[in-house]
Amino acid sequence: MNVDIDRLWSDLETNGGFGATVRDPPDRWGRTVRCGSEANRRAREYLVERLEDADLEVRVDAVGNVAGRWTPPGADPDADPVAAGSHLDSVPDGGIFDGPLGVYAALEAVRAMQEAGVELQRPIEVVSFTEEEGGRFADGLLGSSVAAGERSLDQALALSDGETTLEEALDVIGFRGEGRLDAAAWDAWLELHVEQHTELERVGLQAGIVTDITGITHCTVTITGEANHAGTTPMAERTDALAAASELVLAVEAAATERTEVDEAAVGTVGSVRVEPNATNVVPGVVELGIDVRSVETDSMDQVVAACRGELSRLEAERGVETTFERPFHLEPTPMADRCRAALEAGAAGAGVVATSLHSGAAHDSMHVARVTDAGMLFAPSRDGVSHNPREWTDPGDCAAATRVLSGALAKLAGV
Repeated sequence: MNVDIDRLWSDLETNGGFGATVRDPPDRWGRTVRCGSEANRRAREYLVERLEDADLEVRVDAVGNVAGRWTPPGADPDADPVAAGSHLDSVPDGGIFDGPLGVYAALEAVRAMQEAGVELQRPIEVVSFTEEEGGRFADGLLGSSVAAGERSLDQALALSDGETTLEEALDVIGFRGEGRLDAAAWDAWLELHVEQHTELERVGLQAGIVTDITGITHCTVTITGEANHAGTTPMAERTDALAAASELVLAVEAAATERTEVDEAAVGTVGSVRVEPNATNVVPGVVELGIDVRSVETDSMDQVVAACRGELSRLEAERGVETTFERPFHLEPTPMADRCRAALEAGAAGAGVVATSLHSGAAHDSMHVARVTDAGMLFAPSRDGVSHNPREWTDPGDCAAATRVLSGALAKLAGV
């Protein structure tokens, strides 16, 4: 199977032009493609055109998930298909590879199989999920959560950005279809994505087969002290909420660092802080913090969270502050299916591409899909590990190599 690097690269560059934010070479350009935006409409329309050009049968479901089905000659049209893809939306001023590489690599894999005359037993679907990045209507993984049955159509369509609902936004761009794309009906799922880290670049390899996708816990903490005059309040008489919060930040860092001695995937981050009254001449009275804890082991996340709770108890006793703690969001770590990993390994061997195994520290649509069918993920290298940034870059040769691996894996799963 011959992957056409120029055709794949042309698709990626064209897609990168939708919502493009101007940057000078060598950083090329970024893009801002929010769900339901004009740039999102153009990206979706281009994808549909490319799917139809490849003789795929295209459908759009009620939340805007796009799927193109190829039924090879001789394949059973009623057999559960093998699906592959990713997403087309982006973060503000994001890169051109995060998401689109997975969509267009899946399409290029189909085109390569068509041109090679590969005989398969199952159809193959190329999929683009709605709002993987989140930020407008949901926290992320929106379309895949509906496809996996974890969120109802009515719940999804009613989501609002404060001005309009998802249903209304999809109507405006002409991509509110009918029904629900059902991931449970797929025999298997594969997603190619840029690594967003430096492991593949460090070892000089073009493909990484994902073993697990990290679990994610979000915690919200409020620390309440007493706001008072910064000049007239003696140091010994202060109940400084921000000073207490600074100790919590360091405690989270220390707990996650300690856990890496037995679990290198464990990380903990205090990523958001809101201070009241946030005035230079006032001792801070209230601080709200957002904490992100991740690992491929649930026990690691629980231990970092427990350390956070313990630190809050200490701060109450020693600093006289009051605290609240909530854990509103939790995703369990998601292992990839052995069958899909084996297919990706076979695809790498067949393509002459050396691959390594690694975990994903970021969330992906495959997390939801893996709950209802066998799922696998493949990474392509990211230059300097940069992502969600206009400097995000994966060399054309690496894109093509990873697509060859994907092609072989899809052919393996679809029954060559």
